Amino acid sequence: MLGTDCCTLLPNSIPRTNCTLEQLFTPIPTRYIRVKKNSWGGWWISNLRTQSGSNHRTAFKTKNSSSGRMRPPTSQPTLRLSGILFKYGTKSAQVAFRTGDFKQQVIFIGGLTDGLLATEYLQPLSMALEAEKWSLVQPLLSSSYSGYGTSSLKQDALELDQLISYLINKEDSEGVVLLGHSTGCQDIVHYMRSNTACSKAVRAAILQAPVSDREYRATLPETADMIDLAASMIKEDKAMDLMPREANPDAPITAYSDDQLRQRLGHMSNIPCQVIFSMGDEYVPTYVDKRSLVQRLCNAMGGAEKVEIEWGNHSLSNRVQEALEAIVDFVKREAPKGWDDPWH
Repeated sequence: MLGTDCCTLLPNSIPRTNCTLEQLFTPIPTRYIRVKKNSWGGWWISNLRTQSGSNHRTAFKTKNSSSGRMRPPTSQPTLRLSGILFKYGTKSAQVAFRTGDFKQQVIFIGGLTDGLLATEYLQPLSMALEAEKWSLVQPLLSSSYSGYGTSSLKQDALELDQLISYLINKEDSEGVVLLGHSTGCQDIVHYMRSNTACSKAVRAAILQAPVSDREYRATLPETADMIDLAASMIKEDKAMDLMPREANPDAPITAYSDDQLRQRLGHMSNIPCQVIFSMGDEYVPTYVDKRSLVQRLCNAMGGAEKVEIEWGNHSLSNRVQEALEAIVDFVKREAPKGWDDPWH
């Protein structure tokens, strides 16, 4: 996995080695990289140029590589982005990838197990935002990839605040838009409730595929056994221990009354918000009235803009163009309305 299990392809004089993302990139003062996502699920970061002018080609082995060997690249089309990889914090996981060199940024926060290029609309979104003079920033958090079971919304919010602080202080940011996918929507809601100084730099928020972990898990036959196991672990004073891997929801905020939703989402009315709901979302139980649900969410947020994408799946991989148009149009309309400078 990226950040925990990677190998480098360097000149023959340098042996291959397993290393962390921090070990791989920290010695390089300035990084210009191209990221490609192959059809087999591997990540290639190529054309990496340092200040000294040397070039390296790097391959990351992902969880889709079942054997110990790195799969060779295929001749099939790849997903490619060029930009800057940078560290926004001291932890090895606290890195971010930025495309476009502008003073306004859209920050994408993925869902459970997500990392770089988590959805298929990100590559065309990057190009569309550049045309509007916006950068796209994809951060890795402590909860990214396999870290989701050992972190929290509070920790995600702290790291998101670090990232925005970095963009303000190091990149002279003039404001950001937060774009959340799946559980990333919960990160945004939690962060905006924190009311930190840097949260005032958030011009707008987009929630794409905000669904309920609890409702989804209720549809699975193994959930009852997992609840019993959790209860027994609590009784054994193991409340802080990790649950077994099979308890992983693997799905991405709906299990509340209207009043409860307003209590949890009402603060989002302080900024322009858009809710993009996939009407074919496979993680929303079939018994849920999707149109009623998205309307309830928008009402709870003080009248957020509603976008319903017919037949769209959870990640909108089957409706990329519609996702792209909705996001870019919202950023163009709502983001220029101004922001509060947290330092003045």
